[in-house]
Amino acid sequence: MKAFRTLLPLALAAALCTPAGAAGKKVDLDYLVRFLPESDQAEVSLTLERGDALRRLRFNLGDKGYYSDFQADGEWSLEEEGRYGTWLPGEGKRTLRYRVRVSHLRESGSYDARMTDKWALMRGDDLVPSAQVDEVPGIELVARLQFELPKGWKSVETGWPRIGKNRFRIDNPTRVFDRPTGWILAGELGTRRARLGETDVTVAAPVGEGVRRMDILTLLTFVWPEAQAVFPRDPAKLLVVAAGDPMWRGGLSGPNSLFMHAARPLVSENGTSSLVHELVHVFSGIRDTDRSDWITEGLAEYYAIELLRRAGGMTEGRYQQVRKSLAKWSRKVTSLRTERSTGPVTARAVLLLQELDREIRQRSDKRYSLDDVARALMRLDKVSTKDFVTLSESLIGGPSKVLNTPLLR
Repeated sequence: MKAFRTLLPLALAAALCTPAGAAGKKVDLDYLVRFLPESDQAEVSLTLERGDALRRLRFNLGDKGYYSDFQADGEWSLEEEGRYGTWLPGEGKRTLRYRVRVSHLRESGSYDARMTDKWALMRGDDLVPSAQVDEVPGIELVARLQFELPKGWKSVETGWPRIGKNRFRIDNPTRVFDRPTGWILAGELGTRRARLGETDVTVAAPVGEGVRRMDILTLLTFVWPEAQAVFPRDPAKLLVVAAGDPMWRGGLSGPNSLFMHAARPLVSENGTSSLVHELVHVFSGIRDTDRSDWITEGLAEYYAIELLRRAGGMTEGRYQQVRKSLAKWSRKVTSLRTERSTGPVTARAVLLLQELDREIRQRSDKRYSLDDVARALMRLDKVSTKDFVTLSESLIGGPSKVLNTPLLR
């Protein structure tokens, strides 16, 4: 048990070594976003109250040509054929302005971000690209996000707490440079809201997209206590956004938020739920490395079934039918090790996790379960297959028969 027991002290030590109360001078970072439907663009500005608080920002602009029309106080330069942009703000109040194309068309012909003349749906990660930052020690950024909406657009929703009309507070303790990550929806919207546990939940969709907002909110209410029991995390806010064709016909999670296609069933015929699957991604925050996507996707799908079962939404007979369906779908899978898990690989991973949960419960005399493994993984930055095996075997108290399989090699 030693390896597992050291996790909490190590996590606590890491937290204590990060002096939350030792933050120095606060510096305002204000984002302003103006949507321009006529050109399928958003105009974005970043304003630093003190430019010298961040000596240098090197933005990853990608190779798609989405970003353009840069204007900057201080020094601005593009590198590597426009893939990177470097900003040296300098002293005093400084602003960087640019435009970004909103709509993203996938190879399948569907969109994972889209703007029409009545609404825009995208991830904030694309509005403000990631950046390597050289900050002045002892500086704490206070980031806020403001929107200016086109005429006729009624409202905007993000996964961040609202602090005024079309205004939000961005605060991610794990980042130096707070960006407005997660899903954003603006325009002529219909919304439903509820308080679940300690979290303000908003379900929003453009008017006329055929989204069953109350159905979504009802299922979330149904499984919420079970999700919190496994993943003890209380986000201040959760935003669920949805839209119909030609948006991508699936679900995608983001910080404090998730997207679902309007036509996606809340519970599929095979007994799983894309909505609960994405909710698990949001709650757990588990990320993988070293060809171990089976862990992230397998756990999300495992709990998409298990949380429904624990909440009373699945009989034992239905549960066994689900297992048969997973076994049939994954019968040709010989390895779980991959950078991106496919449907059959994820299905086989779920079966392995179900077997592992039984093994942990039996060999620990019901003191532990797969829930304890999942909670431990939440404390890690990224998890590999080796990490997963080590954690599981620390609970079992010896080598795992279930995990001793060619599937994980």
